[in-house]
This record gives sequence, structure tokens and C-alpha cells, in this order.
Amino acid sequence: MKVAISCDHAAFALKEAIRAHLEERGIQYHDFGIYAADEKRDYPYASLYACRAIQSGECDRGIVLCGTGVGVSMAANKLAGIRAACCSDSFSAKYTRAHNDANVLCMGERVVGAGLACQLADLFLDTPFEGGRHARRVEQIAALERGELE
Repeated sequence: MKVAISCDHAAFALKEAIRAHLEERGIQYHDFGIYAADEKRDYPYASLYACRAIQSGECDRGIVLCGTGVGVSMAANKLAGIRAACCSDSFSAKYTRAHNDANVLCMGERVVGAGLACQLADLFLDTPFEGGRHARRVEQIAALERGELE
């Protein structure tokens, strides 16, 4: 598995903590920035760069961060094939994978601390999609995206 990770300027410290955690776990990642605490970036670009890597197949999943996690999740979900979830608790981080086959985890530095964020990332990355009855619903999301759901 290869993870795309990206942030805006409100979440640089959280990205760095998660990046270090991924390294400790031996999980491959591509860091789409920002790369310094004084660098500025609007949150739609944080989502765009990481999600493009998922769309192209370069990365399998993504972790995208901003101040609250809400902005990056809204932006990410505008991109085809992206199922992004803003999570700040372990139940949501686990079940968005198990039931929704989410491929992007969004979190906010102003909402979760580094320790919790790393735990949520682990749950998100380690939980498989259950398929079964949930696959039908994920397909309905894809049909909605294609304008086919009525």
C-alpha cells in the first residue's frame, strides 16, 4: 500500500507527525506537501494533489489535512472516484473503511492531536472493506457521481 499525504498551512505539524508515524510503520507514502511551517496553501489544493495520485493509481489511499478536516473532505469529494471521510473518532475511521470503502481520510489539526490522528490513520489503513451488502451502496455512490442514480 502507498499512501498520499497532503495538507494546507493549518495542518503542517499534524502532517509531519503522521508522516513520521507512517515511516515508523514502514508504510510507503508520497508527501504532496506543504513542506515547511511557513509555506501557505489553500485546502482545495491539498486535496487535489493527493487525490490525483489516487485517481492515477500512484497511491492506494490518502490522508489529507487542514484546520478542521472539513474543507479538505469537501474538496476531495468533488473528484471522481474519491470517497473521503472527515473523522475525529476511532469508530468513524474504522467503519468508513469497512462499510464505505473510503479511500481518503481527512482530519483537522485544530480538532485532533497527533497521537489520536496516528491512531485514526492506523485504523483507516489497516481496516479492509467488508464488501457484501456494503458493495451495493458503494456502487450507488459511484452511480450518483456518474449522474445515473435516480
